[in-house]
Amino acid sequence: SRLLPSGHIAESFVTLPFLSSLHLRENYLTGSIEVPNSSSSSRLEFMYLGNNHFEGQILEPISKLINLKELDISFLNTSYPIDLNLFSSLKSLVRLVLSGNSLLATSISSDSKIPLNLEDLVLLSCGLIEFPTILKNLKKLEYIDLSNNKIKGKVPEWLWNLPRLGRVNLLNNLFTDLEGSAEVLLNSSVRFLDLGYNHFRGPFPKPPLSINLLSAWNNSFTGNIPLETCNRSSLAVLDLSYNNLTGPIPRCLSNFQESLIVVNLRKNNLEGSLPDIFSDGALLRTLDVGYNQLTGKLQDHNRIKDTFPFWLKALPDLQALTLRSNNFHGPIYTPDRGPLAFPKLRILEIADNNLIGSLPPNYFVNWEASSLHMNEDGRIYMGDYNNPYYIYEDTVDLQYKGLFMEQGKVLTSYATIDFSGNKLEGQIPESIGHLKALIALNLSNNAFTGHIPPSLANVTELESLDLSRNQLSGNIPKGLGSLSFLAYISVAHNQLTGEIPQGTQITGQSKSSFEGNAGLCGLPLEETCFGSNAPPTQQPKEEDEEEEQVLNWKAMLIGYGPGLLFGLVIAHVIASYKPKWSEKRKEVNPVRLFMTLDSRWDSFNNKNNVEQKSDM
Repeated sequence: SRLLPSGHIAESFVTLPFLSSLHLRENYLTGSIEVPNSSSSSRLEFMYLGNNHFEGQILEPISKLINLKELDISFLNTSYPIDLNLFSSLKSLVRLVLSGNSLLATSISSDSKIPLNLEDLVLLSCGLIEFPTILKNLKKLEYIDLSNNKIKGKVPEWLWNLPRLGRVNLLNNLFTDLEGSAEVLLNSSVRFLDLGYNHFRGPFPKPPLSINLLSAWNNSFTGNIPLETCNRSSLAVLDLSYNNLTGPIPRCLSNFQESLIVVNLRKNNLEGSLPDIFSDGALLRTLDVGYNQLTGKLQDHNRIKDTFPFWLKALPDLQALTLRSNNFHGPIYTPDRGPLAFPKLRILEIADNNLIGSLPPNYFVNWEASSLHMNEDGRIYMGDYNNPYYIYEDTVDLQYKGLFMEQGKVLTSYATIDFSGNKLEGQIPESIGHLKALIALNLSNNAFTGHIPPSLANVTELESLDLSRNQLSGNIPKGLGSLSFLAYISVAHNQLTGEIPQGTQITGQSKSSFEGNAGLCGLPLEETCFGSNAPPTQQPKEEDEEEEQVLNWKAMLIGYGPGLLFGLVIAHVIASYKPKWSEKRKEVNPVRLFMTLDSRWDSFNNKNNVEQKSDM
């Protein structure tokens, strides 16, 4: 597949004596498919033709390939609706993928004929407006995907009685109710259930006994989280975010430390304290209970009043930590506690708190943002890729270039630091220059003094720099003018002097980025440095090479000490999870995600930009 051949598929190709599997997805194949009159002459068992440009009636020839077990003809862009009765002759067919095609309305009824041995049926993005009652006849069905359609009304009760049904994806439809009582799912064999992005309302149903993934984000469910959830020993993913759930988070969730990987309860009306579900040894990768009414100290989150959680440095796999807009107070560094030493931290957002104190020169020497790379398994986005049946990717909004921007996919190489809106003082650590892969740095609205570190010129990936509203003095380092990716800079309202470094990225900034510094001159300001009384530009003394070697040596010696084997984020950032289902055909290495606990309600409409993925 993806070799980009064009033309048609010849009869000689289909009848190759030892050909059993044909993968031609995502090419430019056109025309028709030539199949011999004698169907027994083909030994094809697996045919994948999705995302091509076939013309004419290609389904009738395919229906003659009676040995087929798996057939993918998704997104063919046919000009006619597909009649499911055409596949009735394929008695051995166990997997059928028709995503992205229009289906003949009469062929999805219970009167239609379809191979009864079907185990997997994928009808993603088929424009369906009614529930396909043809599923009633499929007693061996294990997986049904009806996501990204326009099916209205109730999900029929008989669906949950299919004896082998294990995975159900109803994401992004117009469903309003589950037919039956609150116990309709209780005795179902379903292990993976996605009800997300619909219009479900009323109390949340009791989940199936065998549930492994339960996702119902962005609905209108009300009432408490069912206590029966705690009796589901195999539960790994629980996403009930963006609903109207009330009451406490069941404390018995702490019983799932050997199975629970993702908990997302963001943007409900939950109250009380948070159960301790991220203690030492837990498997938890993602915890998001933001925008609720939770209270207490760190483990109880939302309206958090606490000192900085220094214990997090025991987490060697911590990737992201955001504590924005809470009531954290006190220093973020004390000599007796030593350096934080986050070996894998890439996102640190502690803005808008009451944190105080200064940072030592070596504060940033052991952080992962010192290098730019992908994960070892080649993935470039943060997410849960470890399950063989689904992909759960993380979406988070970060303050970037002066704006809150949604990161629909969080790059594993993305690195940002935001300390803004606190009471931090002293000099900005020179070791900030070690963070070669840093994309955004925001230290605004603090009380930092001294010079802007010249080492910032070494942060060659930097795109956004905000040092405004501090007490910084001296000159702006000339090296900042050479940062070719710097799209946003603000040093406004400090005590800076001298000439603004000239460079395309600097001179193209707004004047407001430099205002409030009486001693600054040069473009983009109107004050000229020629003939003025502005003092000559003098750069603060660079750290000598020996000191930098010492910092690097220290960074190498601070190892990955023992700690929890899960990543963690405690967040306020305006974020939204979008769980994405996708069948996977290859194994990938486990991923360490992050936990988020937030405190402020956002104003985004979570029903924008829903990304759908075709079956893989």
